[in-house]
Amino acid sequence: MPDVTAPYSPGTPCWVDLAAPDQQAALDFYSAVFGWTGEIGPADTGGYSVCHLNDKPVAGIMAAVPMEDQPAPPTVWTTYLASTNVDATSEAIGSAGGTVVMPVMDVMKFGRMCIAADPTGAVFGVWEALEFPGAGIVNEHGAVVWNQLNTTDRDAAAAFYETAFGIKAEAMEVEGAEGYFALKVDDRPVGGMTSMPPELPAGTPSHWLTYFAVADADGTVAKVTAAGGSVLKEPFDMVAGRMAIVTDQQGATFAVITPKPMGEGE
Repeated sequence: MPDVTAPYSPGTPCWVDLAAPDQQAALDFYSAVFGWTGEIGPADTGGYSVCHLNDKPVAGIMAAVPMEDQPAPPTVWTTYLASTNVDATSEAIGSAGGTVVMPVMDVMKFGRMCIAADPTGAVFGVWEALEFPGAGIVNEHGAVVWNQLNTTDRDAAAAFYETAFGIKAEAMEVEGAEGYFALKVDDRPVGGMTSMPPELPAGTPSHWLTYFAVADADGTVAKVTAAGGSVLKEPFDMVAGRMAIVTDQQGATFAVITPKPMGEGE
C-alpha cells in the first residue's frame, strides 16, 4: 500500500530531504514535476518545508545555509535511516568505522536526528521518530520508491550497515541485476547497493541515490527539462522498470522510475 500506516523498522529508509540554495525555486520545481504542495516553513523550524502528496508528507526541502560553524550543506537529496535510539545508533556508527558529521540533535517535538557518513564516504541521516515518523506515502507516482547506495567499496559498505543498523546485503539472483545487492531489514528489501556506476565521472564519491516512482518516466523527464532540470541518463528499460537519472534546476541528482508490476520481469 502506498500509505504508510506502521512505524518504520530500524534501518529502513524513512525520509528524504533536499538542501537547496534557492528553497522557493526547489519547491516550484518539484511541484511542477511531481505535483507536490509545500511552502517555506516558519522561522522556528529554520524555514524547513515538509512537502505533501495527496495530503501526506512525502519529502522535505530546506534552504542550504551555513549552520553555526558548519558550511552550507551540498545541494543533494539525503536519505534518512530509521532508528529507535539515535544516540545508540550514533555510537554504533563510530564503532563500525563511520563518521558522525552532524551530532545528535532534537528537532522540536518531531524527533531526533544526526547526519553521518559510512566508511566509503556516503552521507546519510538517522531519524528517531517522536511525533513525526517520516514519509506518509511511498511507492506511487511522485513518492519515494527506492533508495540506492552507490559505493566505491561494496564489502566495506555492507559490513558497516550490517554492524551499525542490522541491514543485510544480499546478492540479487535476477537476470539483468548481476552485481546488484538488495539491502534487507527483517528479510525485506528496503533498498539497494551497487558498485559505483562506470558512467559517473572519475572521483565521484559514494552516495545514496533517491528514486521517485512515476507513472511515465519519459513524460516526467520532459517535465524535468521544462522546469529547468537536466538529464544525466535518458530513459531506459531495466529489470525493475523504465528509469532515468536527472537533476533539478539547482543540480540535485535523483532517479525516476516507472516500476514494472510485481512479478513481471522476474
